[in-house]
Amino acid sequence: MSQTYPTFDRSLVILHVDDDPMNLRVVEEILTAFHHIAVKAASGPEALQLIAERPFDAILMDIHMPGMSGIETVAQIRGLPGAERAIPIIALTADVLSRHPSEYPALGFNDFVPKPILVSGLLEAIKRACEPDAAAHPAKAGKSANAA
Repeated sequence: MSQTYPTFDRSLVILHVDDDPMNLRVVEEILTAFHHIAVKAASGPEALQLIAERPFDAILMDIHMPGMSGIETVAQIRGLPGAERAIPIIALTADVLSRHPSEYPALGFNDFVPKPILVSGLLEAIKRACEPDAAAHPAKAGKSANAA
C-alpha cells in the first residue's frame, strides 16, 4: 500500500531551526519535495533575526541547541510584540524521554515531531499547525505526529 500525504492549499514558507547541518538539509529536501519553501537557521539568535526580516507560515524548532535552546527561542518568539508571536511552532527533537509530547504546548509549541523524522509525521504536524480547521486532519495540537 502506498503512503498518502496531506495536501496544502498553497506553498508554505517554513523556517527550520537546527544546529545540525544534516538535519537542516534533510528537512529542506522534504519540504521542497512537497513544494514548500524552506528557510534554514542554525541557531536561536539567527532564527530571531530572520523572523524580524520576513514572515513565516510555520517554524520547525530543534529543542537542544548550543547557546540558546529551542525552548528559550520559542519563549522569545512568543514574547514578541507583533504578529510573529503567533507563528505556529513545531518542536523537533530526538529527546523523547525527558519530556512528554503533551508538555510542549505549555512551552509555547503548537505540536511535536520526534526524530528521526518521518515524512508523514512532519507533514501532518505542519498541516495541523497551519490549517487547524482542515476537515481531513482534525487532530489536536500537542499530539505526537510520528504515527504514520
